[in-house]
Amino acid sequence: MAYFVTGATGFIGRFLVEKLLARGGPVYVLTRKSSLKKLDELRERWGADDKQVVAVVGDLTKPKLGVSAADLAKLKGKVTHLFHLAAVYDLKADAESQRAANIEGTRNAVQFAEAVGVKCFHHCSSIAAAGMYDGVFREDMFEDAENLEHPYFATKHESEGIVRRECKIPWRVYRPGFVVGHSQTGEIDKIDGPYYFFKTIQKMRNMLPPWMPTVGIEGGRINIVPVDYVVEAMDFIAHKKGLDGKCFHLTDPNPYRIGEVLNIFCKAGHAPMMSMRVNARMFGFIPPMVLKGLGSLAPVKRIVSMVLKDLGVPKDTFQFINWPTRYDNRETEKVLKGSGIKVPDLETYAPQIWDYWERKLDPDLFVDHSLSGRVKDKVVVVTGSSSGIGKATAIKLASAGAKLILVARHEDKLIETKTEIEALGGKAFIYTADVSDLASCDSLVARVLKDHGRCDYLINNAGRSIRRAIANSFDRFHDVERTMQLNYFGCVRLIMGFLPAMIEQKRGQVINISSIGVLTNAPRFSAYVASKAALDAYSRCAASEFADNGISFTSINMPLVRTPMIAPTKIYEHVPTISPEEAADMVVEAIIHKPARIATRLGTFAQVCHAVAPKLMQVVMNTAFRMFPDSSAAKGDKPGEAPAVKELTPEQMAFAQLMQGVHW
Repeated sequence: MAYFVTGATGFIGRFLVEKLLARGGPVYVLTRKSSLKKLDELRERWGADDKQVVAVVGDLTKPKLGVSAADLAKLKGKVTHLFHLAAVYDLKADAESQRAANIEGTRNAVQFAEAVGVKCFHHCSSIAAAGMYDGVFREDMFEDAENLEHPYFATKHESEGIVRRECKIPWRVYRPGFVVGHSQTGEIDKIDGPYYFFKTIQKMRNMLPPWMPTVGIEGGRINIVPVDYVVEAMDFIAHKKGLDGKCFHLTDPNPYRIGEVLNIFCKAGHAPMMSMRVNARMFGFIPPMVLKGLGSLAPVKRIVSMVLKDLGVPKDTFQFINWPTRYDNRETEKVLKGSGIKVPDLETYAPQIWDYWERKLDPDLFVDHSLSGRVKDKVVVVTGSSSGIGKATAIKLASAGAKLILVARHEDKLIETKTEIEALGGKAFIYTADVSDLASCDSLVARVLKDHGRCDYLINNAGRSIRRAIANSFDRFHDVERTMQLNYFGCVRLIMGFLPAMIEQKRGQVINISSIGVLTNAPRFSAYVASKAALDAYSRCAASEFADNGISFTSINMPLVRTPMIAPTKIYEHVPTISPEEAADMVVEAIIHKPARIATRLGTFAQVCHAVAPKLMQVVMNTAFRMFPDSSAAKGDKPGEAPAVKELTPEQMAFAQLMQGVHW
């Protein structure tokens, strides 16, 4: 007994060929010349040679599958069963490609089967052939299909119709449900159907604890079956006598609603369960014209498109949320009775499906998350790169292949940074500038663009911090002016200088080194926090204006870093800080992931507390203000007048440990 299989290298095909080989074979496989190497790899998987799995070169879209006359003659009278699996199984595919493969491909396969005298033609159709039928669709129903507007539904229905109307040899039709991975191994070859929602589930898991209840959708019943069930059932039915001219639903007799399916995979992925599920039908009272009108609004379309792109969910998927069709499979169950072949419960194999997806198919696995993938040969401007965070950041980026533009006031220190970078094989260029001087900012922008033609990343790191209580600052308004001049006006001047070039090249990123103080509202830092908060606010506004230009803005609410800027405050020698290298890692994260904000957990928690209980937070911060003294310089003491700073008291040490990274 010999077999011929189209689509043998596809997902269902590779498992079916394995079954057919176990029956003795040989198996003739339709393949393009370009796929011969892939077939060799599959032979290795099957443990078969080229006599057991015989390649027949052809083309699904050509008459008689494009098989040569010589091969047609060789195959004539030899093939007992032909399994036609080749088709486009993709809701996102365009109508033309689906028509060519699904409709014309089936017609060509029927012609081929008749030309070589196949004994039985087995057509792998789909439940999509029923369209969006409202009710129970039986195995003996075909013409009753309705709502076939979607190209996938229409072409699967028409291809089955070709077998029914045009095939002159005995035939059998199989309609699988949504085919997912192998119930034992989870293996699948692409993301489709319920897999589209896995990214959403993963994001929920990463953001929320598993015990937190969430809101989801209920939806219609979606019929899911694992590939091993489909193959076992198809193989068994194909070899059973007296079943020609019949159709078999390879479906789950007890399908789950979409909300239940999502919860099963939430459990498998250790994500929060959707405890409250909203039935999408409840919105049926809204006139379709109103929904269509809202959906056509440019802002709505952009928001929907951006969210779906981020989650990896095709827009067409939502057409099928309220799936109305139930599939009667009594004929299939009757034939399979006693064979031991039945659909396993989704809950029993969902963990294998999830595990395989997360290890092998998660889209994030194929995204270049390396720093070099982002910055290699890119022009990166880092202000304040002569020491501290700026220097550590410049060295990391140069090591990844970036062209570093080193900016600071003192050339001798910049030369040291450049020397270190070049010793590591990196590229660096020195530009002296005073970012607190607007004319110097303009000159810097002009020189960089003239010499390098662009700025891909602007890292506003240069800054000034002043630790002084307001009560000690009544006669020092210039502190506020100087801080604002460097931390806000200078940074904004550079942003506005480089933005036109970024707009022209349709890409770029501005990274602002902000402070945890903006989130905690740390006392003694009113001038510093205000300047950083102003820059944060400016960047948020700018991000909204340039989101469609490929330009992103990231604010890093940096905790206390052990740099020369904090050295004059001796009390910081006894409180927890992070190193400049750790701070540079936060900049690297900003470049790779491009978030709107990066902050420590404590900083985010403090911001929430200020929003929820502002009076309570004022008491906490005032306690800290009274607990930690001003420096002698801040109080106006002359050198030698004030006692030296001693080690922190146990109370101060405990508070500093609890509030790690906060400026006091």
